[in-house]
Amino acid sequence: MFWEPKLVVARSWRIPKPLVALVLITFAAPTRSAGQELVVTRSSESPILTIHSDGAQGNKYGFEGGRVLKIKGTYHLFTSEMVGDPHWVKMRLAHWTSPDRIHWERLGTLAESSGDYTGKDPRAALWSPLPVFDPKESRWNLFYVAYQAAPDTSQQWLTNHEGRIWRAISITPGEDGIGGPYKDLGVVLQRGKDSDSWEGLQGTDSFFPYRVGDRWYAFYGSAHTEKLPLSSWQVGLAKSQDLAGPWLRCTELNPLKVEKRFIENPIVTVLADGTFVAVYDTDAPNAVGYTFSSDGVHWSMGQHLVVQEGNGVWASEVRTPLGLIAEGKDSFTLFYTANEKVSGTLPDGNGINTTPGSMGLVEVEWKKAGSSN
Repeated sequence: MFWEPKLVVARSWRIPKPLVALVLITFAAPTRSAGQELVVTRSSESPILTIHSDGAQGNKYGFEGGRVLKIKGTYHLFTSEMVGDPHWVKMRLAHWTSPDRIHWERLGTLAESSGDYTGKDPRAALWSPLPVFDPKESRWNLFYVAYQAAPDTSQQWLTNHEGRIWRAISITPGEDGIGGPYKDLGVVLQRGKDSDSWEGLQGTDSFFPYRVGDRWYAFYGSAHTEKLPLSSWQVGLAKSQDLAGPWLRCTELNPLKVEKRFIENPIVTVLADGTFVAVYDTDAPNAVGYTFSSDGVHWSMGQHLVVQEGNGVWASEVRTPLGLIAEGKDSFTLFYTANEKVSGTLPDGNGINTTPGSMGLVEVEWKKAGSSN
């Protein structure tokens, strides 16, 4: 079993220290769709990492996005910490570990943004740290987004704009070098003369590379935030022979037809039969999105995986999945970030929720057509 049975139950949104609260809810199997699907089998009733957890002192707005990996039995969380004001601008990129998915220890800060709110600093806000191992160089690469930041206007969303994807490498080689320290090597993707027409003032807002045969592909995202309200927020593909680049946009495929309106931060996993699956942030209530691909290049229409329901709805907004972690035959752990419910708190003028971002988890099973429930 994945959870030790000796757990202390807490039903309030705020979990006392030390963090031990977890209640499991069994989900009814959904109606089967054609092909294949992901099904939630168990879920936490309350968040497992919050601003009240040990190690989170000084983190005002909590956690959002990033990636979790499991290396030699230890879970590694790389995440964006929204540590101060301005909201979504004063940020830290952090590394946490856990032996059991429930109890987490903060190992350190990977980078910290300037928090500049004049629109001048290209590293005013730092987001979405995603570690990817390069077997060719036997070294971890860390990709993350750096934004300029300025006050929003009635016509433009400027809090995070002109996103650029930075690449850093671990100074320590090998798989054990995942903790860094990391050295910045420069920008690998940004808005410019090579951009597609669907890319806008948002710049490049996400970037996740994965192997397909002997080359690399990467999901990347953007939006036309220079004109409000937004009509869509999309992703496309880029490709490269090496993880270091150069990266070329797959213009003929972009933007991908996964979601009609909103998709962000896809993270790819290769399943046992070679099928690719990507989990991503969607605007469906209490859910994350996912899409399948047989070749890693052409992706299916998105499906939605409800991760909170009934007594297990502790978030006002489910946000970003942190990737699928294999836990046995066709079974996975899915961590995700979400904004907690706080009584009396409303979104800001742009509909952005400023209640604390926390991390939850669900157990997920991969179901294929013809398999039994």
